[in-house]
Amino acid sequence: MKIGILLTGHPPEILQDQFEEYDAMFRVLLDGNGFTYETFAVVDGQFPKDELQADGWIISGSRHGAYEDHPWIPPLEDLIRTIQKSGRPLIGVCFGHQIIAQALGGKVEKFNGGWAVGRTDYDYEGQTVTLNAWHQDQVVALPDSARVLGSNTFCQNAMVAYGDTIWTVQAHPEYGDAFIQGLMDTRGKGVVPEALMKAAANRLPAPDDNPKIGQLMADFLKKERA
Repeated sequence: MKIGILLTGHPPEILQDQFEEYDAMFRVLLDGNGFTYETFAVVDGQFPKDELQADGWIISGSRHGAYEDHPWIPPLEDLIRTIQKSGRPLIGVCFGHQIIAQALGGKVEKFNGGWAVGRTDYDYEGQTVTLNAWHQDQVVALPDSARVLGSNTFCQNAMVAYGDTIWTVQAHPEYGDAFIQGLMDTRGKGVVPEALMKAAANRLPAPDDNPKIGQLMADFLKKERA
C-alpha cells in the first residue's frame, strides 16, 4: 500500500541537523506495516497531480495556522475534499487535524486557553492514551459530518473521525521525547510559558502510547472498505 505524505511544515531550521523531516518520523511510527511512501511538500507548493497518486494519505503538522493566508492552503483544502469523495483513507495530525476540519466546514482558531505541550492524557473511546502535544490552535467548531473519538478538558475535539475514511488527531504520535525537548529549547522560548515547559520536561520520562496509536493509524489506513 502506498501512502502519500503531505508535508505542511518543516522542523525548525536550528533542529534540522539533529532530526529528520516529519515524513521520516511517520515512516518510523508506521514501520512494519509494509507501506511504501511518497512525500509532497505542499508547504513549498509541491502537490500530487491527483488523489490517485497514493492509496492512503497523511497530512503532517506545521508551525502555520490553518486560518492563515498562505497560497498553498486553498489547494490543500480542495485536495482534502477530493480525497474524501474518492473514499481513500486520510489521516491528519495536529495541523493536519485542523485543516481537515476547516476544509470540511469546521472552524480553527488560536485557543484562548493557551498551549498544550509534551505528555498529554486523552480519553479515547473510554481508554486513557498519552501522547506528546505541541499546539495552541484548536478545532473549536466541528463539521456536521465529524464524530469525536477522543478529548480532554483542555481540548474537546482531540481525535475525530469523518465517516469511515478520515481519522485525525490533535497530538503528535510521531514526535519522540528528544524532538519535544528540542521544540521547547527553540520554538517554545518566549512563546510558551516557562512554567508549562518545565512541567512538560518533568513529565517526559513517563510512558507514552505512540506505538499504540501508530498501529491504530496503520490499521485505519489498511482497513478494507466497501
